[in-house]
Amino acid sequence: MGNAYLVVIDGLGVGAQEDAHYYGDDGSNTLGHVCATTECKLPNFEKLGLGNIIPLDSVPPHEKPAAAYGKMHESSPGKDSTTGHWEIAGIKLEHPFPTYNQGFPREVINKFCEGIGVDEVLCNKPYSGTEVIKDYGEQHLDTKKPIVYTSADSVFQVACHVDITPVDKLYDWCEFARKNVMVGEHGVGRVIARPFEGEPGNFRRISEKRHDFSIEPPENNLVNVLLNAGIKTYAIGKIVDLFSNIPFTQYRRTRSNAEGISQLLSIMEAVENSFVFVNLIDTDQVYGHRLDTFGYSECLQEIDRAIPAIIGKLEEDDILILTSDHGNDPTTGSTDHAREFTPLLFYPDHKASSINLCTRSTFSDIGKTIVDYFKVENDLNGQSFLNQSRS
Repeated sequence: MGNAYLVVIDGLGVGAQEDAHYYGDDGSNTLGHVCATTECKLPNFEKLGLGNIIPLDSVPPHEKPAAAYGKMHESSPGKDSTTGHWEIAGIKLEHPFPTYNQGFPREVINKFCEGIGVDEVLCNKPYSGTEVIKDYGEQHLDTKKPIVYTSADSVFQVACHVDITPVDKLYDWCEFARKNVMVGEHGVGRVIARPFEGEPGNFRRISEKRHDFSIEPPENNLVNVLLNAGIKTYAIGKIVDLFSNIPFTQYRRTRSNAEGISQLLSIMEAVENSFVFVNLIDTDQVYGHRLDTFGYSECLQEIDRAIPAIIGKLEEDDILILTSDHGNDPTTGSTDHAREFTPLLFYPDHKASSINLCTRSTFSDIGKTIVDYFKVENDLNGQSFLNQSRS
């Protein structure tokens, strides 16, 4: 055995799934549209085979890609981070997490208000995270009422100015909501604390102090299976928030992709016979949701520049998987996630069952491949694409 590294580039879709029209995402193609709009060059992704997955204007296919390549089909209903990461880990949802396109029902708001000791909230409807503090921030300063909002995803989000509600208090409020309000039929995927700062006309979200309170995943998942088999597991980025109550061997939250990449390179020097689960969030949180196509392109180029260093630290028996959890096309005018296929790059190519892994029927094929790599018995969903005879 060696180490298995799984890197999720958040919000990097490669084209609308066949059911995307049910989600309002027909025509979405995050990577394709970013490349077409910006003509960004990704030479190291190109060498791995990114341009072999789908046609890309600025990333041509490679004649001899260094990674096996394909794309992933999400079989669970939904298009949020929790659903995507859980399915990667072998969990298939039969029913989507609840969403609230008209805002939360009165009983939810009342229960939240009673529990935290306020008489009312502001907003209570789907909203962009940057726009909601612009439109409600000043009223929040005047009334001290928390701003509660949602999106197309299954989220209950609470935004408060740090001068009105200290961050620790905001976390307490969100933890109360997670444990006592957003449960049962209202069991959203995530309750998210969104602190912000600044003055009217110049409010800014404090992204590094955002905190997600995820619903607890079923026991039978990739991380628990490995932990129960004695495999050490490491989480970098928001992974620990998406897998609530799972005792990772070690976790490191990050404030940016640069920090996430740095943490990955650091941990690669120390681990052996371990699983490292990484989320790089900036493509989604900083650029996709804010419709910043050129910022998204620059973010991809930042990751591209790190690929040689990452591959350079791999040992002979290690594997590296690059993928995503959903789409977030900044060119469509929607600030929400998109129901898209996601890319799959599996390095080195000779450890895969085929150089062209085609379209996988479920994200769970990734989790199944990782437990197969560690030779751990399991009954996770999915089909491994590891070729043991070639590994």
